[in-house]
Amino acid sequence: MQIRSKTLRWLLVLGTFVVGLIIAVQLFWMQKIYSFEQKQFNINVSKSIRSMYEDLNVLKDSSYSFERNIQNPQPNFYIISLDTVYPLADISRILGRELTDFDIFTDCKIGLHVKGKTGYVEEQYIDMPDANFSPRKNATIPVVEEDRNFVVLYFPNRTRYVIRQMMFWLVSGGLLIVVLIAFGVSIFYLFRQKFLYETQKDFVNNFTHEFKTPLSVIKIAADVLKDPAIVHRPEKLANYAQIIQQQTLHLEQQTARLLRIAFDSQKSLPLQKERFSVKILLEEALKNLEPLIEKRAGIVKISDETNDSFLYADRSYMLLAFINLIENAMKYSLHPWLQILLSIQGDDFCILFRDNGIGIEKKHHKRIFDKFYRVTSGDIQEASGFGLGLNFVKTIIETHKGKIEVQSETGKGSSFIIRIPRT
Repeated sequence: MQIRSKTLRWLLVLGTFVVGLIIAVQLFWMQKIYSFEQKQFNINVSKSIRSMYEDLNVLKDSSYSFERNIQNPQPNFYIISLDTVYPLADISRILGRELTDFDIFTDCKIGLHVKGKTGYVEEQYIDMPDANFSPRKNATIPVVEEDRNFVVLYFPNRTRYVIRQMMFWLVSGGLLIVVLIAFGVSIFYLFRQKFLYETQKDFVNNFTHEFKTPLSVIKIAADVLKDPAIVHRPEKLANYAQIIQQQTLHLEQQTARLLRIAFDSQKSLPLQKERFSVKILLEEALKNLEPLIEKRAGIVKISDETNDSFLYADRSYMLLAFINLIENAMKYSLHPWLQILLSIQGDDFCILFRDNGIGIEKKHHKRIFDKFYRVTSGDIQEASGFGLGLNFVKTIIETHKGKIEVQSETGKGSSFIIRIPRT
């Protein structure tokens, strides 16, 4: 069974959701990795500072707390308290070695602040051996004014350094996102191609079905006209000639109309609404099918319970819907009998088609309006044709914002009820 556009649409929505979810998860993990790299940077800097304290013998004082004497007010900025002022050259040398030992390879600038003085009494740049970015020797260290001795560490390229550390994840994640987006675009393109293919196929199907009934009527009328005795019945001869002429004109009009909507991207039909009498339109449909009704010895009765049988709708499409339902009533009964009842129920114009045909099992009721669906009983197909007629009728009614439903039992005939808003 071929996958229809509705199913593909849901698959596309599901695929888009899954792709979006994967991208969201990927971005979430990249953010987690970035946070991890930032945290790891802080840990390594803290280890370097602790080793520097040990080298300077600062931690030998049992009252000294390492945790209280290091601050990180900004991601790339650290403040290290000192109980004694040490030469900045010694601090720079020791700190550079420790940063390298703990895999911190990004340039650093340090400044020494002495208690009782303003600003930094001395600044120094630590050029890391494996720095991958342009050194920023002239970077300005943020000013901190506190009445104590401390050293500040400033990493001007920290953010870029952290991003470089996670370059593998960025590249792999970026490639995955590109692949997923490309996949999504491909799926959308394939869906669009499938939709266009179905549009063209539906056009051929509707074209075939719309022409089938007029051609059948013309064939029956032509068979009647071939009877030599017809010349002795000039009224019937003229009537059948007129039917052939009407059906030929109808075919010409439908050909032009179908060609206009052949590649229409909309699922609904383009309507040309006008005000017309439903009863008169039904009589026109019966006249178009007169050869078929006579051949099947069918009986059709129209009952109008409305005071005003006028409806504002597309006359041509409603005619096609009526012809389809009347033709079905004639085809699926040994002695066709059809009652058509017009009524007004609230704001809806209701048209009931009740026949004495073979009927339809309840299990088929929900699917008889599906395209290509035909009622079957065992290995015997009870419905001829391609399963397009009722689907086309439903499309016409729903395009008018109406509804069609069926009530039927096997062997007890069928009733099709059409409800269309009057305005």
